[in-house]
Formats: sequence, C-alpha cells, structure tokens
Amino acid sequence: QMQVEESGGGLVQPGGSLRLSCAASRNVFIEQYTTNWYRQAPGRQREQIASITSKSTTAYADSVKGRFTVFRDNAKDTVYLQMNNLKPEDTAVYYCKVGNPLTNFWGQGTQVTVSS
Repeated sequence: QMQVEESGGGLVQPGGSLRLSCAASRNVFIEQYTTNWYRQAPGRQREQIASITSKSTTAYADSVKGRFTVFRDNAKDTVYLQMNNLKPEDTAVYYCKVGNPLTNFWGQGTQVTVSS
C-alpha cells in the first residue's frame, strides 16, 4: 500500500514563501497518479486548492491562483506545492492526496501558519 507524507510546513510572515512536499513511498511512480493538495483551517471545511494529473495538467483554486504552483519530481516520487506571497488566511493544515479513480492515499498533513 502506498504511503504518502507531507512536509515543509512552518511559521512564516505575511508575504513570505514556503515549499511543501508530498512524498510517496519508493518505487510508486507518483507520476502515474493525480495528486491533489487540500487545506483545512480551524472551523472550516477541507478545500482543494491545487492538483496535478498524470499528464502534468495543473489546476488551482481562485484563492491561490497566481501565488501557488504545483509541480512534480518524478525521480523523487514527490509532488511540491510552492507557496509565495503567503497571507494570514492561508493558515491551515495542508494535505496531499495521491490517487486514481480506484483508490486514494492521504498524508497526515503539515501545519502552515502565516503570522507576523
């Protein structure tokens, strides 16, 4: 069974940047799957914010478009979420989901806090 783990979260000032990683277990060939990034702020529903398909097609929620970029390193079986110009409203736990129409694997999440 695939293992998925997020990392890279932390505390950053408004306007700063972070890069999150979503690493799959070895020899998974993450490029064969669609990877979705979600976030969940306290008291709010989990929302999908970015995705990259097996064909490298990307999509973004309006709330992050132009600030966040999702990309993949196939050799490392890792998908990244580059987050620039972070805002306090970006504070949330960020999750990745790796899957296909038959199955999905979630990571445990990584906390991102944007505060001065």
